[in-house]
Amino acid sequence: MQIIAPRLTETYEATPETVGHARAALAQYALAAGATAEQADAVRLAVSEAMTNAVIHAYGGGPGSIHVTAGAGDGQMWILIADDGGGLQPQADRPGLGLGLGLISQVSDDMAIVSRSGGGTEVQMRFTLQIGGAAPAEPDLARHSGRVPGRGFRPSASSISVLR
Repeated sequence: MQIIAPRLTETYEATPETVGHARAALAQYALAAGATAEQADAVRLAVSEAMTNAVIHAYGGGPGSIHVTAGAGDGQMWILIADDGGGLQPQADRPGLGLGLGLISQVSDDMAIVSRSGGGTEVQMRFTLQIGGAAPAEPDLARHSGRVPGRGFRPSASSISVLR
């Protein structure tokens, strides 16, 4: 796989204030990797929804971390949003409308929601970049490393309803 942009790895506190920071960093990363403005908007929305889910559901209102990894290559960009919280559990009394995972599914080209072996949940998102012409510039990132996962699945509406 040809890497066209360095990987991004960041860890954020699971607080509402960090959602905007992650959203901005990943939109910048997407643009630097060759995403169109429309694709960067899709990344903003998807990251916002995944981060918000982790903030609200992962730690039961207590402290915790959200791990963000992004990589781009061969015309694709992967974003992973992971937490170390309680994992996937049905929640009938959950706050919010329950539309976040459906929105992520609509704006990404592929997504998967997996339980992490060490606990917690990971949302994996793939975006196909519409790179035209010259190679994109590298993003201006302080730290970058991570991994690019394999292909995920698009959950059905019934599986979304029982997840965060």
